[in-house]
Amino acid sequence: MDKRILFFPAAVIVVGIAFLVGMRIYLDRWAEQPLSVTQDIVFIVEPAMTFSSVADGLVEAGVVNPWLFSLRARQRGLQPAVQSGEYLITAALTPDTLLDRLTLGDIVAHRYLIVEGSTTKTVLEGLATDDRLSFDLSGVAAEDLMVRLGLPAGNSEGRFFPDTYLFRRGDEASALLLRAKSKMDTVLAGLWSERSSRAPFETPYEALILASIIEKETGFQPDRARVSGVFVRRLAKGMRLQSDPTVIYGLGDEFDGDLTRRMLKEDGPYNTYRRYGLPPTPIALPGRAAIKAALNPDDGDDLYFVARGDGTSQFSGTLEEHNEAVARYQRR
Repeated sequence: MDKRILFFPAAVIVVGIAFLVGMRIYLDRWAEQPLSVTQDIVFIVEPAMTFSSVADGLVEAGVVNPWLFSLRARQRGLQPAVQSGEYLITAALTPDTLLDRLTLGDIVAHRYLIVEGSTTKTVLEGLATDDRLSFDLSGVAAEDLMVRLGLPAGNSEGRFFPDTYLFRRGDEASALLLRAKSKMDTVLAGLWSERSSRAPFETPYEALILASIIEKETGFQPDRARVSGVFVRRLAKGMRLQSDPTVIYGLGDEFDGDLTRRMLKEDGPYNTYRRYGLPPTPIALPGRAAIKAALNPDDGDDLYFVARGDGTSQFSGTLEEHNEAVARYQRR
């Protein structure tokens, strides 16, 4: 028998094994090298995309070698595991870490800020114009929002906690608002359980109403508990709150930035110059500090305050002192 006939297949096998081993070593090294991108790239994997189309998209973006990337994914058994979503690709990634990111669903987390003191109406307007979200609340007014979210009917003002919320591109706006509602419930319940004995409220909702007024009256943290004390004492004495922000809220789109004497004289549920007690609902979305101040009013004897014009307030115990403060800070 010709020995060359036996030698040839053995040589082929040896060469084949050497090739596979060499390829494995090459792939391992290649997969640990930084990607050849010069700037951050946002890459979106749609739900219906196959691994092949994902690889093609990465090639078009100049991120990877298609043949090596597909081979590495097949080698690691990750081709069927790519998840849809929005991914951030940076030069710090390697082919392996990119594969990990795509298969673990390590997608971009966007941020949405609900600002303290904003109203439900302005929040809805902001959500509607954010193209990162799926706005599923078209045509829903603030007064109908609670029912639309599957919550008990009622006014939605003040019911969403102002904070920064993380979301994924394409998430529904209603889901973000439900998280904000849940957080407000949690924060309000926690602060309610720690309230001062000076807080006169029968329900947490009443505290939320006053907190919203405090939020609009002052952004200066050291003054908040003092402003709360003024309003709590006025309620106890049967005095009107006489809060400009409540009147402005009641005017709605009619308010043009100039609060006139005529507006202060017009009766309405939010005109605390004409009506006693708290307004029927919150007038804004209060933050934690304002809620805490409403539930922990100071124990002084001030009954009035006026803005100094620098973000702080001047407090007074008598009407005479208050009128002097108004003349000094508002009429100059």
